[in-house]
Amino acid sequence: MSTANDNARTRAMENAPFLAGLIAREAADAALLVNADLLPVARRLRVERRAVARTVALGDLSGTLDLTEVTARLTRFADIALDTAIRTAIAERTPGAPATGFVALALGKQGSFELNYSSDIDPILLYDPATLPCRPREEPGDAAVRIARRMLELLQTRDADGYVLRVDLRLRPSPEITPLAVPIDAAIAYYESQALPWERAAFIRARAAAGDVALGQRFLDTIRPFIWRRSLDFGAVGEILDITRRIRNHHAQGQAFGPGFDLKRGRGGIREIEFFAQIHQLIHGGRDARLRAPATRDALAALAEAGRIVPGDAQALTHAYTLLRTIEHRVQMIDDRQTHALPAGEALDQVARLHGLTDGIALLDMLRPHVAKVAAIFDQLAPNTRDHLPHDSAALAAHLGDAGFTDAAAIATRIADWRARRYPALRSAAAQTALEAVLPDLVTACAAAPVPDAAVQRLDRIIERLSSAINFFRLLEAQPALTTLVARVLSHAPTLAEELARRTDLLDRLIDASALDPVGSVADHTRAMRRVEQGADYQALLDHVRRVVGEQRFALGVQLVAAAADPLQVACDYSGVAEAAVCVLAEATVAEFARAHGRVPDSELLILALGRFGGAALTHASDLDLIFLFTGDFNAESDGVKPLGATLYYNRLAQRVAAALSVPTAAGPLYKVDTRLRPSGAHGPLAVTLDSFARYQRESAWTWEHMALTRARAVFGSLRARAALDAVIADVLHGNRTEHDIRTDARAMRDEMAAHKPPQGPLDAKLLPGGLVDLEFTVHVEQLLNRTGFDPDLGQAIDQLVAHGLLAPGLRDAHDLLTRLLVTARLVVPDAAEPDAPATRALIAQALRLPDWAAVLASFAAVREEVSRVWRELVDE
Repeated sequence: MSTANDNARTRAMENAPFLAGLIAREAADAALLVNADLLPVARRLRVERRAVARTVALGDLSGTLDLTEVTARLTRFADIALDTAIRTAIAERTPGAPATGFVALALGKQGSFELNYSSDIDPILLYDPATLPCRPREEPGDAAVRIARRMLELLQTRDADGYVLRVDLRLRPSPEITPLAVPIDAAIAYYESQALPWERAAFIRARAAAGDVALGQRFLDTIRPFIWRRSLDFGAVGEILDITRRIRNHHAQGQAFGPGFDLKRGRGGIREIEFFAQIHQLIHGGRDARLRAPATRDALAALAEAGRIVPGDAQALTHAYTLLRTIEHRVQMIDDRQTHALPAGEALDQVARLHGLTDGIALLDMLRPHVAKVAAIFDQLAPNTRDHLPHDSAALAAHLGDAGFTDAAAIATRIADWRARRYPALRSAAAQTALEAVLPDLVTACAAAPVPDAAVQRLDRIIERLSSAINFFRLLEAQPALTTLVARVLSHAPTLAEELARRTDLLDRLIDASALDPVGSVADHTRAMRRVEQGADYQALLDHVRRVVGEQRFALGVQLVAAAADPLQVACDYSGVAEAAVCVLAEATVAEFARAHGRVPDSELLILALGRFGGAALTHASDLDLIFLFTGDFNAESDGVKPLGATLYYNRLAQRVAAALSVPTAAGPLYKVDTRLRPSGAHGPLAVTLDSFARYQRESAWTWEHMALTRARAVFGSLRARAALDAVIADVLHGNRTEHDIRTDARAMRDEMAAHKPPQGPLDAKLLPGGLVDLEFTVHVEQLLNRTGFDPDLGQAIDQLVAHGLLAPGLRDAHDLLTRLLVTARLVVPDAAEPDAPATRALIAQALRLPDWAAVLASFAAVREEVSRVWRELVDE
C-alpha cells in the first residue's frame, strides 16, 4: 500500500471515529459482499453504503480522488440505492410487474452529482396512474404512497448495520397537503401555475435519477419553460436574495468566522456560492442554454466563459467552493453527522489533522480569505438600501428641482399620480412597494439624462401601457446600471422609447447587456428567425420574425445611444437584420403560396435590393427599396390545385411577400416596402421576368434607373439565379445600355429633387446641399461615365474610384462623416434639428469621432462644401 494511503488510514483512525469504525469492519464487509445477491436488499444496501463511504473517504484523504470524483461516487451510489429501493418496493407488492410509472427526481446536490458524506437526498416522487403497477382494485394514488413508504423504510430505517440514506420529501409541491408521491399531471399543473420562484432555482439541478427515468425526463421536458424563462424575472432573483438574508439571520450564531462557523449557511459559505451561480443562471439561462449546468463549479465556468460574470470572481468562487466542500467533508467524516459547522477546541484540531494540517488555527487561517472573498462577491448581488422620496408635494418638488428637473412641480405631480395608482399597472400593493423601492434611483437616473423632463414623460407612457409594473420596477431596482441606460434611451431616442412602451420585454436585452453585444451575421439572424416552435403556422412565423427584428433593431438603436458601436457598423447591421427578414419571410411565403398554387417549373422568385438597403447602409427609419423578378418562361403555368400563369403567379406572390414584410401583426410593424424602382415604375407590373428586366435596363431605362442599379444587390434567390442577375447588372453597368447624357440627366434630377424634397433641418445629412444625395449622385455619375468602380457599398465604390484617380481621396472621409451623422440623427434627432441638450450634442460628436459640438458643425460644413464643389464641377464639365 502506498505511503499516501497509509497516511490517510492513520489520520482516519486517529481523528475520525466513524471512519475508524468503517475501517475496522472492512474485512467483514468484503466477505459479505462476496455473496451480496444472497443478502436481503436492506442489508445489502447498508453494507454497500459502508464500502462506498470507506473507499471514497480514504481516496479523498490520500488525494487519489478529487472533489468531483468524491461527490460523483457518493451520488452514483445514492442513485443506485434509490432505484433499488423503488424497484424492490414495486416487486414486493406486484411480483413480475415492470417498474414503470414511478420516478424519483433528484434535486439539490444529488441532482448535480455533488452529494457529500452525510447529505440528505431531496427527491420528488411522481407517478403516472396509467402505467403504475397496482394490486387488484387498488387506486393508483394509494399504490404510489405505499411504494413511497416502503422505499423510505428500505433506505432510512436504522438497524445494526446503520442506514442507507436520509430522505427528505419536503421539496414536493405543497408538501403540507400533498401525498408522498404526486400524480405527474398535478405536478405539471402546479409548476406551470402556482410554483414559487425558489422552486425554479431548485429545478436548475433537477434530473430523473431512479425508477421510471423516461417518465421523469418527459416531466422535466414539459416544465422546462417554467425553469428557464426567456423573459427575465427579477422578482425571482429578489426572493432568492431574501432567502439568503433569512438564512443569514437564522444562523446568526454561525456568522462570525471561527469555531462554530457554518460552512454551508454562513456568510461567505457554500450556499452563497451556489446561489450566486443559480441567480445568474436564472437571469441568463432562459436565453443561453449553455449556462444551464447543474453542478456549481461547471455553472461558474460557463457563466464566466459567456461573459456573464467576472472570470476572476468565477475562479475565486470555484477555489472557495472546492475548499469549503472538502473541509465540510472532513467535519462529517468524524462521526457521520449531517453537520456543516466547524467544531471548537480539540474537535477543530481533529478536523485540521484529518486534512493534514497541524491544528485548528492553521485550518481557520486557510479558510478565512476564501470566506471573506465569497461574502464580498455575493454582497454585490444585493441591491443597495435606498431612501424613499418625500411624499409631501412641496418637499418632493424641491428635491426634484435640486436634482436638475426644469419643471419640478410637473414631475412631482406625475410621481404623485403614480403613487395615487392612476394607471392599472400601479393599483396593487405589490406594485406600489416595487415603485417606492426603485423611485430614488429612477429619479436620479432621469435627472442625469440629457433631457430629464422628457425622460420622465416617456417613462410615464411606458408605465401607462404596462399590464403589470411589478416586474418592471424590480428589474430596475436590481440593476441600477440598467436604470441609467433606460433613462438615456428615454431621453435621447423617442423612437426607442415608443418601442419600449409597446414591448417592455425589450428590457431583457438591456438587463443582460446583450443589447451592447455585436448582433451577429445575416446567417445568425436567419437562424434566429427560423427558430419557431415545431408545428407553428405561417401567421406565427410572421409574428416571430417581427419580434426578432424588433429586438435586434432596438439593440442596434441602444448601441447608438450608448455610443457602444460605430454608426457605420450599425448601418450595416440594420441591413443584415433586414436581409435575414426578407430571406425568411420570402421563403415562408413561397412555401405558403405553393400549397394552393404549386410552383412554376424551372422558375423561381428573385428579390433585388436597391438604395441604402442594396448598399447595406440602412438607418433605424429606412424603407426597403425592392424589385421582384422571376426566372424562367413567363408563358409557363404553376402545377398546384389552383394553377396560375407564371406572370400572374409571381405578381400575386410578390404582393404576398411585400405584405409579409410590411403589414403590422399582433407582434408589431416591420418595414415599409418601396417598389417604385421596378421597371416602368409604379405603372409597371410588380414582378417581371429576369429577361424582361434585362431588356428594359438595356433598352428603355432612364439614367436615374441606371444610377439606382449601381447599388443593386440580390437578397433572395438561389445562387444560380443570383449569379444570372449579377451578370445582367454588370453587363448593363459596363455599357450594354442606351446612351444618355448622364451629366445633364443627373443635374436635372438633382434639381427636381431639391425643389420637391427640401431638407428637414440643419442636420439633414442626406438632403442638404453637399449632403449624401449629392455625394451619391457624384459617385454614380462617375461610375456610369467611366464604367468602373461598381460596388453596392458606397464607401467601397468611392475607394475604387479614388484608386482610379476619378475622385479626390477626401470624399471617403466625407462619406463616413455624413453616413455616421445620418444614422445617428435619424434616431436621436429625427427632425434633423440641432439638439439643445449638451448631452445629445456630445453623443452626436462621439458618434462622428469628433471632440465637441463646435467640431461637428465645422466638420459638417466643411464636408458639405467639398462635396458641393465636386458635384458642381462634375455636372458643369
